[in-house]
Amino acid sequence: MSFFSKIAAGIKKTKDSMMGKFESLVNSFTKIDEEFFEELEELLITCDIGVETSLAICEKLRGKVKEKGLTNPDEIKDCLKDIITEMLGEDKPLDLSTTPSVILIIGVNGAGKTTTIGKLAAKYKNQGKKVLVAAADTFRAAAIDQLEVWTQRAGVDIVKHAEGSDPASVIFDAVTAAKARGTDVLICDTAGRLHNKKNLMDELKKISRIIHEQGQGCSLETLLVLDATTGQNAVNQAKLFSEVADITGIVLTKLDGTAKGGIIISIHNELGIPVKLVGVGEKLDDLQEFNARDFAEALFATETDFDYNYERLTDDEEKDDDDSLIDEIKEEAAELVEEVKEETAEAVEEIKEEAAEAVEEIKEFAEDVKEKAEDIKEEIAETVEEIKDKLDGDDEEASEAEDDGSEKKEKGGKFSWLFKEISFGKKNKDNKED
Repeated sequence: MSFFSKIAAGIKKTKDSMMGKFESLVNSFTKIDEEFFEELEELLITCDIGVETSLAICEKLRGKVKEKGLTNPDEIKDCLKDIITEMLGEDKPLDLSTTPSVILIIGVNGAGKTTTIGKLAAKYKNQGKKVLVAAADTFRAAAIDQLEVWTQRAGVDIVKHAEGSDPASVIFDAVTAAKARGTDVLICDTAGRLHNKKNLMDELKKISRIIHEQGQGCSLETLLVLDATTGQNAVNQAKLFSEVADITGIVLTKLDGTAKGGIIISIHNELGIPVKLVGVGEKLDDLQEFNARDFAEALFATETDFDYNYERLTDDEEKDDDDSLIDEIKEEAAELVEEVKEETAEAVEEIKEEAAEAVEEIKEFAEDVKEKAEDIKEEIAETVEEIKDKLDGDDEEASEAEDDGSEKKEKGGKFSWLFKEISFGKKNKDNKED
C-alpha cells in the first residue's frame, strides 16, 4: 500500500469530520461574504486546527478570493487546499548523515514512545543499518523490559542499567558504545516527562547536554512523540517541551484513531516544528515519513478518491523508485523461472535415465523368459517322443500275442474236442502203466 493510501486511511475520521462540515457550510451559502468566513473560522477551530491557525487560514483565503475574484463558495476548495499545503511547508526527513546518528525520543507517558522506538529500530535494521537502543526510561516500572521486548523483535542491541538508575548515565554509556561499535543509528528512550514537573524537565535538559557533549559531531534528531487523539492538548505539550529541548520534529501517533488530525497544521504553523513521522496503524510499517502534499490531497479527496481510486502524478524520483522496484521484481522473477527450468530439466534427465534402466531390465527379463520357454519346449518334445516310443512297443507285444493265439486257435479248430479226448486218454494210459 502506498503512503497516500496509508495516510488517506489514517486520516479518514479527520477527513469525514472536517470535510463533512465544510460541504455543509458551502451548500448553505450562495455567496462568499464575511458571514461565510466567520462560519468557516468556527468550523476550522472545531476541527482542532486551533484559533490562531484558523484565523491565519481565513485571512489568506480572503486574499486569494479577492485576487481571483471568486464569488461562489464551491470555488474555494482548491484555494483552501493550497493554503494548508503551504502552511505544512516542505517535508524534512530525519537527518541520519553521520555515524552514529542520534535520535532522542521524548514525550509524556502513553503517547506511544516505546512503540515508536520499536518501529524505528525495525525499520532501520531492515534497511541494513546497525542500530543501538538506549533504555533511559529508568523511572517507570517495567519500561526497560518492554523496550527490551521490542529490541528483541527488531533484532537490535540495547544498552540498559538497573531500574531507578540515573538516566543520564545510560545515555552517556550508550553514546560511548555507539561510537565504539560503529553504530549507524542510536535511538534513546526517555522517561515520560510530565510537562508540569520541573525536575523531570531538568533531567531532560541534562540528557540533551550529554548527547551534545559526548556525541559532538553526530547528527541529532530530538523527536517529540504526541498522541493525535489528545487534540489541542498535544499542541500545548509541544509548546512546553520546546521550551526545554531543541525539538527537530514531531512524531504524531494514533492518527488513524481520531478526528483531530488537524493539529498537524497548527503544530507546524504555530511552532514551526515539522511533523516528520506519523503513526497510521499498529503494524511495524505503519510508522510513515510524513508527506505534506499527500496529507492535503487525502484531506480534500472526494469519496471516490478516498476509496483508493485516486491517482496522482508522482515526482520523477518517486517514479524512478517505482521503476527500480519493478525492475528488481522482474529480475527476481526471471531468476526464479531459470531456477525452475534448471530443476525441471534435471528432473526430466533423471526420469529418462531411470526409464532407460527400467527398459534394459525388462529386455533382460524377456530374454530369460524366452530361454526358459525354449528349454520347456525341448523337454516337452522329448517327453512326447518317449511316450510315442513306449506306445509303439506295446503295440508290437500286443500284435505278437494276438498272432500266438490265432495259431493255437487254428490248431484246434472245430475238432479241438477230439484232440482233448485223445490227450486225456493218453494221459490215463500212461498212468495205468506206471
